[in-house]
Amino acid sequence: MTRAAKTLRTCENGHQYYKSSDCPTCPTCQANAAPNDGFLAKLAGPARGALEYEGITTLEKLSQYTEKEILSIHGIGPKSIPTLKDALAEDGLTFRDNGR
Repeated sequence: MTRAAKTLRTCENGHQYYKSSDCPTCPTCQANAAPNDGFLAKLAGPARGALEYEGITTLEKLSQYTEKEILSIHGIGPKSIPTLKDALAEDGLTFRDNGR
């Protein structure tokens, strides 16, 4: 399998970065926008951005989804699930059951 060549890009804020994917997210802007607390602060940038893009910014909203639904969001990987489960548990919440 071949990898796409990385291309130099410049975001609207003037940051330059290299990316090999079609993802338009600037790593510098993403790092600067990272929250300092809350469950989103515990996630890697792509996972955090994916949840924010979907409007899932509170644990209450997160608890309305099944684990499978969250994993189907582009940017969320299996490594994020334990962090999300722990954050939900701290607030007495869980992912929605598949049957509900």
